[in-house]
This record gives sequence, structure tokens and C-alpha cells, in this order.
Amino acid sequence: MASLARDLLAQQSVDATLERITVSATELVEGCDAAGVLVLHGRKVRTLAPTDQLVVDSDLLQERLGEGPCFDAAVGSRGEQVFRIADLTAQPPRWPSYAPRAKRLGVGSMMGFLLFTEDEDLGALNLYSHEPGAFTEVSELAGWLLASHAAVAFSSARTHAQLEQAVATRHVIGEAMGILMGSHHLTETEAFDVLRRFSQENNIKLREVARRVCEQGSL
Repeated sequence: MASLARDLLAQQSVDATLERITVSATELVEGCDAAGVLVLHGRKVRTLAPTDQLVVDSDLLQERLGEGPCFDAAVGSRGEQVFRIADLTAQPPRWPSYAPRAKRLGVGSMMGFLLFTEDEDLGALNLYSHEPGAFTEVSELAGWLLASHAAVAFSSARTHAQLEQAVATRHVIGEAMGILMGSHHLTETEAFDVLRRFSQENNIKLREVARRVCEQGSL
């Protein structure tokens, strides 16, 4: 687990980090046949780094029904950071529409872990087994430790990606301003105003306007 924590922070992208997390779940957590990260955008579900089609199918089913354990975990109350369902078909009808359909997909038991840091909730790491009773207290502990490291690595990777994008955007805008300044004898402020005004009037992101100037030499 310590080696994994270092490995997660060494990944080169958000996607690579998430793939390492979900593959590690199938390797480290006893009973885990498939894993994925579920992120909610409003009531829309996005499945990240699934190791099996079962994960995607389960997430889409929960989105369509508007209920399910992974759905609840991603909505995330800090009071319920972990769930473990030993046998999906034997549980009380908390998810009466989801449970029988999940069984038909091949889900026997499930676990889910809220991915969070001190500042934000990131989604949920969800683990699946085809067999009922596959997950034990030891499995839950291993999953919880993995999710703790995963949340920090996921947050770090996403922040790094956002910073890289911001730097790249700033560079493109600066290059576009230089082109406009040279071709139209504008000041730096005037060149930026031209880009900003074109962006607002045409409802195009400033980064995209700048990219067009760099490619075409003008607007």
C-alpha cells in the first residue's frame, strides 16, 4: 500500500492515476472482480477508469433509476463514507428498483468509498464482486486505505492538470496578443480587449479565440 501511494503520485495524468487506482483495487482488495470511479454532474453519472463493462452498466442503471449504492456514495454525505453490501439480493429494500436489475447484470456483492479530501468531495470508488458474500471486514479495510490514498492522488493529479491547462492557455493568449499588436499596432491592453470582446460577442471561449488568431494570423 505504501508503494502504491508513491506510485499513484508519480502518474503522468488524471486518467493514468484513475486507471492505476481501479486496477489496484482488483489486485489488492480480496473478492474484487471489477472497480470504477463514479462522478456525478448534477444527476448525470460519469464512469471513470472502469476495469469491466459491468461497472459502466451498473452506473448507467443507477443513473436511469435515480437510485443505487454507488449513486448514494458519490452524492456523498461525510457521515456515510463507506458502504458494504454482503449480498445485494438479501438487503432490505433500500434500492428496490436497482437491486434485482443489478443481480441480473451479474452483481453479487458491492462496496463503495467516498473519495474526499479536506476541501472537496471527488466521487466514489466502487468495487464489485460476482459472488455474494465476497467482501469481508478485511476487504473493507483494504478498500478504505486504497480510497484514502486514491482521493489524495486524484485531487493532486486534477490540480496539476488544471495548472498545466492554465499555463498553456496563458501562453496561447499571450502569443495571440503579440500577433494582434504587431499586425494592427495595438497596445497590450488593446490587443487583449479585442480578444475579450470577440469572445463575448461570439460566445466563444477566450482560449479558442486566441488559438484561432495563432493559427490564422488574425480574427
